[in-house]
Parts: sequence; C-alpha cells; structure tokens
Amino acid sequence: MIDRDYLIDLAVNRYFANVDKKNMAPVLDCFNEDAFLCVQTEPIVHEGRDVGIKKMFETLFSSYETIWHGNFEHTVDPEAERISSRFDVLLEDPQGQKVKLHNCNHWYCKDGRFQRVYVFMSGANVLR
Repeated sequence: MIDRDYLIDLAVNRYFANVDKKNMAPVLDCFNEDAFLCVQTEPIVHEGRDVGIKKMFETLFSSYETIWHGNFEHTVDPEAERISSRFDVLLEDPQGQKVKLHNCNHWYCKDGRFQRVYVFMSGANVLR
C-alpha cells in the first residue's frame, strides 16, 4: 500500500541514501522507465530512467567524492502518490571543494515509483 510512510521511505531511504552511497541500481529502481527529472532552476530535463537520468547520476557520482542529503522536511499526499521534500545537500569534489545547497524536490509517483521529478536548487546546478 502506498501511504505516507512508503513515500517518505522511497525518498529518504531508497533514493537519497543510495544517491549518497553512489549505488546506481537502487537509485534507478526508484524511477519508472519513462520517468523524467527536471531541474527547474536551470531549467534542464533528463528524460528516461535508463538514458537521461542514468547519465545524470553517472556525472554526479564521478564529479563528487562525497555526497550527503539530510535535514528533511516532507509534505506528503499519499492518495495522489506525491511527496515534496525540503533538504540540505553537502558535496565535496576530488580537489576538496565543498558545495552546500538547500534544495526542494517535488516527486509525482506512479505505481510506487518516481514518474516526474522537479528539483529546485539554491545554487548552481550539480545535476547535469
């Protein structure tokens, strides 16, 4: 059953925890095959789980030594399979440069997976 706890677990434990560990397969498993992810503050769109979204994560994972997401605040609509989260991001590149962001994601799910994702970043787009 898709309820509030399911959607929070999908976003925090299945998605962000695996992004932070650079675990590609479980990250991609959070998305439907025909999903898209749009960085609204650029804007840039990554289409398809196995093409655009995968390439975006390959670039993110290779660009930063460490990735961390935390301090989550959620708004959840289980009946519509939607969740919005405000969170902090800390990234460190191979040269030791740190990036701090305060972001917000809006996830529209279908059948328990992400179908449409809209990302709002407080700084430069790190999802290329």
